Amino acid sequence: MRATIRSTLLIAFGVIIGTVLALPPGAFAQPGDDSRDEAADAPAHGLPLEELRTFVEILNRVKQGYVEDVSDQALLENAIRGMLDGLDPHSAYLNKSEFKEISISTSGRFGGLGVEVQIENGFVRVVAPIDDTPASEAGLQAGDLIVRIDGKAVKGMSLMDAVKTMRGDPGSEVTLTILRDGRDEPFTVTLERSVIRVESVKARMLDDGYGYVRITQFSSQTGESLERELERLQDRADEGLRGIVLDLRNNPGGVLSSAVDVADTFLDAGGIVSIKGRAENTDQQFDAEPGDMLDGAPIVVLVNEGSASASEIVAGALQDDSRAVIMGSRTFGKGSVQTILPLANGAALKLTTARYYTPSGRSIQAEGIDPDVGIQNVNVTAAQGSEVLPFSEADLAGALANDNDDDEDGPRDGVKGPDGKPLAESDYALYEALNLLKGLYILRTR
Repeated sequence: MRATIRSTLLIAFGVIIGTVLALPPGAFAQPGDDSRDEAADAPAHGLPLEELRTFVEILNRVKQGYVEDVSDQALLENAIRGMLDGLDPHSAYLNKSEFKEISISTSGRFGGLGVEVQIENGFVRVVAPIDDTPASEAGLQAGDLIVRIDGKAVKGMSLMDAVKTMRGDPGSEVTLTILRDGRDEPFTVTLERSVIRVESVKARMLDDGYGYVRITQFSSQTGESLERELERLQDRADEGLRGIVLDLRNNPGGVLSSAVDVADTFLDAGGIVSIKGRAENTDQQFDAEPGDMLDGAPIVVLVNEGSASASEIVAGALQDDSRAVIMGSRTFGKGSVQTILPLANGAALKLTTARYYTPSGRSIQAEGIDPDVGIQNVNVTAAQGSEVLPFSEADLAGALANDNDDDEDGPRDGVKGPDGKPLAESDYALYEALNLLKGLYILRTR
């Protein structure tokens, strides 16, 4: 039995067990031991011997008594996964294939459904669907709970297992069972997997001089893409951009450096984000470099509960530096830093190592960013009879003409959404953001 324990320990802990066996008696502080000297009262940096023995005992009991034979490799990998899962929702062990997948997902092209998820109370919670992907086209929403994947219960799965189950060959289908606030019963959605090509930045003109920039996800190319799109908008604006709406709704985050690049695009000076952790050399401070591509033109940033991580860094920086007005609803509140640490076996450790702080020192973690102007997620429709033109002085018989009126084109149509409907109907929050942006421009010019 002693040989078995020693062998298993060597498998489980490698060099660590050699250190344990080499330590002199009394190197570990034991519960109830009152014979400690002054040095023993100092914080212990050794390994907890009793807990290691308990681990080995459980490992051997599982090997001997479990109903099916399980390999040492599987048991030890599960033990590692359990250790990291118990820390927080974002720390995880990534085997070789998982490490490769997470590297691909940050490059802007990967396979799957196009949805950012995390584990919550044993279920998979949707943080945000990515634009123009099967998830967004199927109507998945931030806050949805995925309880079954192809009929298989999610409860008990690790996040990586759930993600792997949802991914598959392009063209294949997967059925998700969803729980959603406001609906009494679960419902199912069938999605067709596809190769996800993320256009992280999209832009268009909303009205004369007023631009719209949508960032769907922060990939490694986002900063460069944003600069290109802003240059195109400036070329299309005859008298220069009067301001932009920066849409970060349902943006689940991504690469930290891209978030810094995006904020720096609009800031001429000041802080962007700071990182503070427990380990040595963890603390970092990111500041803006001189140069604002909009030359101080007003910005309205749209956020919601699906705006997370890097989105919150950008929103927090622009809010604290008084560079933009934040509009929408409170953001998700993911303010922790995950560091990918490659391991010798080709796998990797994703470990939460620090917290983000906005320039004013606010922690984003579990709090999120409160908007300056709150707005509910509502849908509006045109009132009955609204198509009737209003009656005014100009409609009276014999009314005098305005001698300053040189407009021969007649009345202008209202701003339209990409679907051709009035913007207020297709995207009410964006409609309100545009109105606010126009007000900010008027105040600035006066």
